[in-house]
Formats: sequence, structure tokens, C-alpha cells
Amino acid sequence: MKGIVSYGGYLPLKRINRDIIFKGMGWLHQATYMKGEKCVANFDEDSITMAVAAAMNCLEGHDRDYLDGLYLATTTSPFKERRCADIIGTTLDLKSQIRTADFTDSTSAGTSALIAAIDCIGAGSANSILLCASDVRVGKPGSSQELSFSDGAASLLLGKEGVIASCEGSYSVSYDFPDHWRTEGDKTDRSWEDRFGREEGYRKFIPEAISGLLSKCNLYPKDIAKVIFPGMYPRDHASLCKRMGFESDQIQDHLMGVMGNTGTAYPLMILISALEASKPGDKVIVAGFGNGSDAVLFQVTEEIEKVKGQKKGIKRYLESKRQLTSYEKYLAFRNLISPEGGIRGEAIAYTALSLIWRDRREILGLCGTRCKKCGTPQYPAQRVCVNPDCGAIDEMQPYRFSDKKGEVFSFTADLLAFTPDPPGIYAVIDFDGGGRYWFDVTDCDLESMEIGMPVEMSFRRRYVDEKGGIVGYFWKTVPLRF
Repeated sequence: MKGIVSYGGYLPLKRINRDIIFKGMGWLHQATYMKGEKCVANFDEDSITMAVAAAMNCLEGHDRDYLDGLYLATTTSPFKERRCADIIGTTLDLKSQIRTADFTDSTSAGTSALIAAIDCIGAGSANSILLCASDVRVGKPGSSQELSFSDGAASLLLGKEGVIASCEGSYSVSYDFPDHWRTEGDKTDRSWEDRFGREEGYRKFIPEAISGLLSKCNLYPKDIAKVIFPGMYPRDHASLCKRMGFESDQIQDHLMGVMGNTGTAYPLMILISALEASKPGDKVIVAGFGNGSDAVLFQVTEEIEKVKGQKKGIKRYLESKRQLTSYEKYLAFRNLISPEGGIRGEAIAYTALSLIWRDRREILGLCGTRCKKCGTPQYPAQRVCVNPDCGAIDEMQPYRFSDKKGEVFSFTADLLAFTPDPPGIYAVIDFDGGGRYWFDVTDCDLESMEIGMPVEMSFRRRYVDEKGGIVGYFWKTVPLRF
């Protein structure tokens, strides 16, 4: 049996009501008005940081040393040439003897990577593969994409043991369909008219893939508990389901009104939402869309009961949110406008890449050391135990702080240093189980900071040197969301 062993989702804390965007651009949105809200990645988040967050939720309770591979699906990589799956693997402190791959250039990359991972496991080339899908999607101001595009990530652990949803088959159709594209230098998505994408692509490719899968597996629509596919055209979503023979109670909520279109992660996030409410024996179909369509059939097993209520899927993230009320700040987060940062904002002192390589486990993985004799943890990594009653030398073993929670020991705010979301907040954190260090604080306002506040770690962008093309990543601290 091969299939899904665990799942994890991630949605940024910030949301923006589409009415704010509509009012910001006025008449340009008249023909494309859409209700609800969408998720907005913070200024220090990107497709890599959100993938890490989803992956950590997915891997909770699982031994990372048993992973054989890591796949990333994204259309919004921060790099044109640098494998992002390797950055994520280093950040998660995975062993180096794994296969990695980036799937990109189409919003269907999430489901394509899913099929590739399952096929790899089925062929015996790997026992377990971690799949991450993540996007920070940017629509041109005034476009319909600005209203619908959203940010988020999903992660699935695929394997043979402890399977909560077994893969029963897949079916794909592929077309060079030019409805959306981005070329070198484009900050925002480009598209042909929506009617073309809707009528010639969305209405045809998804039914072709799902109908092909049902025929291949000798099933009928009535055999399926939930059918899942992106809802970028909400009205067409309902009509397509009806046309394919599915009843209303078989249609999984597409979440467009409360989440938005998260690109490669979108169908997988809806799948996770369905798994959170599924029961053993349910058959579910998930289909992606973009340059064709992939459809995958899963059957939920008895193992699903062991993970319900224990995983950070989608439901809790939908409920945990903070409203972004400024359209201008939204544009600044998207780097579509450049607020004045002063001298401090222009001068970026980045860490040498050779140092990042040498200390990659310490910087990206947030790994320190723990004394073998007395158990005292320290960050950064040290040779000498800091415990005055111990003082052991060269008796240290690696110790990971990234998955540890803690509390605020002290904090301060900085109104001089530039940040797109002022003021800058810094805190000294006492980790559960020992260890103390200072970090930037994000996803938090100064008024809510207090001594003793429970926090956890979140992988974020630390700086971006656009001239040198260097993105610096490190860990920040955030208030506990759950």
C-alpha cells in the first residue's frame, strides 16, 4: 500500500478583504468583483519559508531520518537557478543522502509532483518522500488575478507504512495552453482574457482528467465521497461538478471565498481540508489545473482516526488570522511599491555565502548543541558546556531548536531600523527544555508583546539584496497561533 502518511498546511496570519482591493483600484475591478478575503504573506515570507512551515507541521511526530526524498512544487521560486528543495531540506535538518527536485512553471506542478512521488515509491526507488507545494502569487494591480491570487503552502508525507489515504490510481492530460504566463523579469502574472481560460481550459481539462480517472478505475461518480479541484471560477466549479454527475454533498468546498487561489498548493490544500473531515472507506478525487490537469484517486484508511485533531491542517489556519486594512501596505509587502527606507534601509550587510555553507546546519537548521553529560542545550553550537556545575569540553551533540517552543524573556522595539511593517521588534527567548537566544519577532504588534508570552520559531527571510541577488534566511519568533 502506498499513499499519504501525514499532512500539514500553512496559511499566513494576514488576510485582506477583497473590498479593500476593490476600493483601492476602483473601476478597474468592476467586471471582476469577487467577495470574501484572501491570504497575504508577510513581507518576510516567500514560497520557501511557507513550505518549511507546512513541512514542519506535516513531520510532527515522524522521524526525519527515514525520509528518502523531498519534492517542492512552486511557480514563485525566489531563484532562477538554485534548487529550493535543497534549502528546505537543510532547514528541516534532513540527511543529505536524499533525492530532491523542484517542480515548477505550471500551477499543476503540485499534483504532478504528487504523482511523481507516488510512482517513485511504488517503483521501490524510495520508501518515503516529503512533498511541499507553496506559492506567493502576485497579480497585476487592477486585474482579476489580484483579487483571486493568494498565498499558502501544503505538505504531504508519502510512504508505505501508516498510510491514512492509499493511492488507487491517477490520470493526466497535458496541453500547451497559454492562458497564464510569466517571462524573465515579470513581477506579476500575465494572462489572456479570462473567458478563454475558463471556456477552453478550465471547463474542458478538469472533466477530461476526472472522467478518464473514473473510467480507468472502473468507478462511477456515485462511488466518490468527495471530488476536489481548484475553484478559481466558482460558478463554473459547481456547474462542472453537476455536469460530471456529482451531487452537491460530494463537492468539497473550494475555499476561494475564505482563502483564495494558492497556485500549486491549491488542490493539495483542499485535499487536506477534505482529509480533516473524512472517514475510513471514503474515496476522494483530487485534480489540479494548469497546462492540462492531473487527477488522483485516494481511499481513506482506518489510520485516519489516529491523526484527526492532531495535525495542523487547513481548518485551524483558516480560523487564525489578522486583517490587513491597508491596500498600500499590501502593495509594499508585494514589492509593487517601494517605501522610503532611509540610509539604514539601503545598506544591507549580508552573510558571506561561504559562511552560510560552512554553518548551514546552525544558520538554516537552527541547530545548536547539547551537553552529553548534563543535558544543557546551547545556541549557537559550542565546544564548552555553559553550565557552571559541568563545564565539559568537547562532549556536545547536535541539538535542534527549530521545533522547540519557548517564552519571551525580554523584548524591545526599534523605530529607527527600516522594516516594511514597523516597528522592528526583538526578543530574547527562553526555549522549553533549556537554551536562550535573541530573535526578530514577526506576525506580532508591539501592543501584544509581554514577558512570558509563549512563542514558537518560524523560518523567514532576513534580508534581500536585490543588487546582488542574495536572499538571506534565518529563524524568527512568532506568538503561538494554536
